[in-house]
Amino acid sequence: MVRVVHELGERGSAAIRAAYPDVEIVEVHSLTPPPELRAEVFFGGYAQSEQLLAWLDGCEIQWVQIAGTGVDRFPPELYGNGRVVTCARGAVAVPISEWVLASMLAFEKRIPDIWLHDAPERWNLAALGGLSGRTLGLVGLGGIGTAIVERARSFGMRIVATRRHPDAPSPIAGVEVVASLDDLLAAADHLVLAAPATARTHHIIGADALEKVKPGVHLVNIARGDLVDQDALRVALDDGRVAMASLDTVTPEPLPEGHWLYSHPKVRLTAHISWSSPAYLGGATDIFLDNLGRYLRGEDVQFVVDPEEGY
Repeated sequence: MVRVVHELGERGSAAIRAAYPDVEIVEVHSLTPPPELRAEVFFGGYAQSEQLLAWLDGCEIQWVQIAGTGVDRFPPELYGNGRVVTCARGAVAVPISEWVLASMLAFEKRIPDIWLHDAPERWNLAALGGLSGRTLGLVGLGGIGTAIVERARSFGMRIVATRRHPDAPSPIAGVEVVASLDDLLAAADHLVLAAPATARTHHIIGADALEKVKPGVHLVNIARGDLVDQDALRVALDDGRVAMASLDTVTPEPLPEGHWLYSHPKVRLTAHISWSSPAYLGGATDIFLDNLGRYLRGEDVQFVVDPEEGY
């Protein structure tokens, strides 16, 4: 009998039990299991990586299903002992894409600046923008990027994107895949970062890139803070090259008290919560259950993480 250990509480246990009643389920709330515990499958990944690694090795876990998309916070040892590691790619694509659209609309419509607290000087007059006809420059065209595209097209935006293999045809109708980041930077009114954090993408938006952006660009980061050189961003915000930065992720996290990002008038900062949705755990669990079925049938699981690429 396959033993599955998970960190998702009774809801997770109920979902696994309903789908696979013959699987033995071990629900854990701390990563200090009894020494005799052995299991094949782990679903979770919320604990500190040092605790998780010791636990996985001690229980001789063969397959790890991470409940989130990003795996950059885990060290290379996660893939040790021949373990297969999969992620919940796409589980939070919808709420994150909605957050991106909300941020772009707020920028164009000047929300919350236009909310009234006193009588205005004039009624029926404002200088508001819109998304129709604007260019969305998308760095990354995976599950989250695709969900952003689907929603942005409904607003009549032009969409250009970069991807790892620019010579391949666009996987989505209406998206222009450009050959270089420079081409995208020059065109984008809204520059959205949706790429994984890897050695290749570290500080992809740095001083050099920010010299090439379209003046007045709106930067949106829902990927990882490491993609942006925050010191270079501060310069670009102060001189006006970047009109606004909507950041759901920064570095470090948590951001220390008193950091300049909290108080800069051109920064809109949230606490890495763009993924939040009532359906989040359901999406991650659905991916796990599908993979668990594949595992039990001896088939290849989906969304296997490449330790060399980091996603």
